[in-house]
Amino acid sequence: MKNEDPDQEWKTLILETFEQHEGRYGYRRIHAELKGQGHKINHKKVQRIMSELNLKCVKFVRKSRYKSYKGTVGKVAKNRLNRRFHTTYFLQKLVTDVTEFKCTNNEKLYLSPIMDLYNG
Repeated sequence: MKNEDPDQEWKTLILETFEQHEGRYGYRRIHAELKGQGHKINHKKVQRIMSELNLKCVKFVRKSRYKSYKGTVGKVAKNRLNRRFHTTYFLQKLVTDVTEFKCTNNEKLYLSPIMDLYNG
């Protein structure tokens, strides 16, 4: 209990580095900084010492990932087929879907195939 702290030198080095970079460095970057200065220390030890000293990088915010989901866009057609795909009459049930292709010179090409569900 009365022994002196063996990590005191590391604590001062880590604290100085943390304050030098105005609290923007986390344990990974501080470990890299110390390694660049020629010190040999494990990154887990840097992480442990920083948690003991309550040093946390609060000014750095990681960029969020791109999310393309926009929710329900446009008008959704009623489901009139209700999964009754088969019919005995020709051209009674027709279905289609529009596909957009991007061509050269920022031109767009649209394809809309029509399918008959007749099973005569």
